[in-house]
Amino acid sequence: MNWINNYVRPTLRRFTGQSDTPDNLWTKCSHCGQMIYIATLKENLYVCPHCDAHLRMPVEDRLAALFDNAAYDSITLPQVNDDPLKFRDRKPYPARLREYRQKTGRNDVFVVAQGTCGGQKLVIAAMDFAFMGGSLSRAGGEALIAAARLAVAQQAPLLVVTASGGARMQEGILSLMQLPRSIVAIDMVKEAGLPYLVLLSDPTTGGVSASYAMLGDIHLAEPGATIGFAGARVIAQTIREALPEGFQTAEYLRSHGMLDMVVHRRELAGRIALIIDLLTLPGPKAEVLPPAGQGKKTAGVSG
Repeated sequence: MNWINNYVRPTLRRFTGQSDTPDNLWTKCSHCGQMIYIATLKENLYVCPHCDAHLRMPVEDRLAALFDNAAYDSITLPQVNDDPLKFRDRKPYPARLREYRQKTGRNDVFVVAQGTCGGQKLVIAAMDFAFMGGSLSRAGGEALIAAARLAVAQQAPLLVVTASGGARMQEGILSLMQLPRSIVAIDMVKEAGLPYLVLLSDPTTGGVSASYAMLGDIHLAEPGATIGFAGARVIAQTIREALPEGFQTAEYLRSHGMLDMVVHRRELAGRIALIIDLLTLPGPKAEVLPPAGQGKKTAGVSG
């Protein structure tokens, strides 16, 4: 029995006349340890106002931050057999799935949505780390294929937001088979002449980082995100050498040519909109200035 919660607090409330208040109004920054009011954190896009650390962001809030006016439509994703291997660890796999579905309110790891970003059409497939550590499943593979088909049908760029610990062990080889399937889906987008963008958030590891997370036309990452295949401790034990400072962070990968840019969360929507403009518009938006002594030219029109 928790004596403080069950006896002391109710007794004090009776004497002081205070009403019950929710216990989830505050959270602690995992980087600096400062307490943050939840409403303030959400308003700040889950970036710590004290140390600027980028904390993990709920998928719905991320989609709202990336799409224009927070407006988007989620699509219904294909259903798959929940337990093809009849897997059981501490509990049966179907029971574990039911637990995370109740916790997150979604069927599996991906949310696929369509809308506009900077006025341009965009399809986003975002991974939810809260669903079994963002592990890739057969349902996740089907979601990626559905996102690719939607992007082709809409003639829209595809943005995948990664947040994963790798393949889902409860599905064994069937989970690993989603890695080549995801590559086929990405090729479908690229063959249609559409941009494929990747936003790597914390963490992006395992088979996800070894497949579709690193095949984008442009790779963006959030500051401080952990990105790699195996864990740093496993690598250090394997090679028996000390790893460089900041190893497997977004900044380290950017400095070594593995990423195109590391972008603050408040600037992501604008940066993605700019990239889409550069990759999809047939000509410049602004007036083309002619060489000195010549008349002006209108963009896309010969003088």
